[in-house]
Amino acid sequence: MPSMKQQLASLLSYRPLWRVAFVISVLAIVFLATTNNPYPVPSSSSDKVNHLIAFVELTILSRLAWPELRVAWLAPALLAFGLGIEVLQANLPYREFSLADLAADGAGIAIGLLLWPAIRRAGKADLRNSPESL
Repeated sequence: MPSMKQQLASLLSYRPLWRVAFVISVLAIVFLATTNNPYPVPSSSSDKVNHLIAFVELTILSRLAWPELRVAWLAPALLAFGLGIEVLQANLPYREFSLADLAADGAGIAIGLLLWPAIRRAGKADLRNSPESL
C-alpha cells in the first residue's frame, strides 16, 4: 500500500490532470473577466486580490502541467495573458484597462514562482522506502 507521500508524489506528477485544470482555469478567468453579470463566486472585496490569487493559481498549475518549461518563457507568457485580458476589457463598455490589475497579475506570478520549489519537493518520491533502495 503506497504511503500518503507516495500518493501525493504520484498525483503531483500526473501532468494530464494539471493540464486540464490549467485550461479550465484559463477559460473561467476569461469568462469572469469579460462578463458584465455579477456571479456569486467566492472572491475578495478587492479586485487586486482576485487577480493575485488567479495568477498564483495559473503559475502553479502551469508549473505542474509543464515542469520542463523554463521560467523565462512561462512568466512572460502568463503576464501576456494578463495583458490580453486587460486589452480585451478596455474594449468592453462595462470594463476598463487597469495597470494596477496587471501589476497584481505580475505579483501573483512572482508568488507562484516562489512557492514552486516547496511544491516540487513535495512531489518528489522518497527513494529511501522504494525497492531500489535495498
